[in-house]
Amino acid sequence: MKTFQPLKPKVILGVAAHPDDLEFSIAGSIAKWTSQGAKAYYLILTDGSKGTEDRNADPKVMTKVRRQEQRDAGKIIGLSDVFFEDFEDGTLENSLEVKKAISRIIRMVKPDTVMCMDPTFIYSSERGMINHTDHRAGAMATMDAVYPLARDHLSFPELLADEHLEPHKVSTLLMTNFENHNYGEDITDYVEIKLKALAAHASQIPDIEQRSNMLRDWMSNIGSKYGVRYAEAFVRLDMSL
Repeated sequence: MKTFQPLKPKVILGVAAHPDDLEFSIAGSIAKWTSQGAKAYYLILTDGSKGTEDRNADPKVMTKVRRQEQRDAGKIIGLSDVFFEDFEDGTLENSLEVKKAISRIIRMVKPDTVMCMDPTFIYSSERGMINHTDHRAGAMATMDAVYPLARDHLSFPELLADEHLEPHKVSTLLMTNFENHNYGEDITDYVEIKLKALAAHASQIPDIEQRSNMLRDWMSNIGSKYGVRYAEAFVRLDMSL
């Protein structure tokens, strides 16, 4: 396994399909880095309108509720801002429109580190799960935006000509993969903040105590692989191009 230097990002952008996705995957690392002075932002790509089993739920109300939950969670971990797109929940595609939306925010906030799901994580036979189609599409669009679309001035030239957003090169891409990873971030001192942020998503997690225990076990297992008590794990790419 490649040995990495500790990561000390100054500006971070987390990109995900739905409100609550990033609390599960990266919130401990975000809380750690913002406590050290980093600026962090989230970009949520879908409206989150289908995240309920309640057959009487109003999708528009669900969108408002979930976005407020995400803002509340963001305050707990120290986010500077949360950006929301309006792509329909459950139908996200790795399209030029989605890539442009991500490229726009990358050029706006100029992160040295971008965090997202690993697009190669499609399913897990061990866990008996299929990774949500929105997760996979959003992750691939994020990777494409990081390289080459946000970097090259001739990609989406209207972002430069009309919106005056200069191209930006991201230094590090961190992708969440629950089974295969090459980098662990020690979040031992930030686990409870992560779980408090997760609890802000009350519409999605009625069984927060059970879910918190599950996450503690998961983070402990990851931590044991990296010599710490609790960790979040990523596929880390330090870009040279």
